[in-house]
Amino acid sequence: MSLTYDELLKRLREKAKPVETKKEWRLELPKVDIIWLGNKTIIRNYMDFPKILRRDPNKFLMYLAKKLAVPASLDGERAILIGRRDERTITAVIEKYVNEKVKCPVCGSPDTNLVKEKRLEFLVCEACGSKSPIGEK
Repeated sequence: MSLTYDELLKRLREKAKPVETKKEWRLELPKVDIIWLGNKTIIRNYMDFPKILRRDPNKFLMYLAKKLAVPASLDGERAILIGRRDERTITAVIEKYVNEKVKCPVCGSPDTNLVKEKRLEFLVCEACGSKSPIGEK
């Protein structure tokens, strides 16, 4: 007795072990801890983000300031933004930074470095070795 393709496929699926396809993301970012003083937004745990992302704190702050369209400065471990910004908005900008300038577009690894060659910036992945250009968006 010969089985059809669909019957063989069904039998194979029943005997095969289920494969876990959960996406493992090793990068655990802390919750943004902000306070407001008048018209200023202070990110109290600012320095945690550049340390975890392995990026320059000043360049990361410049990115935040540009995307939030506010002046910003560093005060020790804290960042001070002029203007009131809520936690959700700041978190969204940080996630956008991670997707653009930290996470490898090829393998998804957070183990990357920014390399500048001439006037171009590249994201070089330590896991898979890919070199992807980063453009201003």
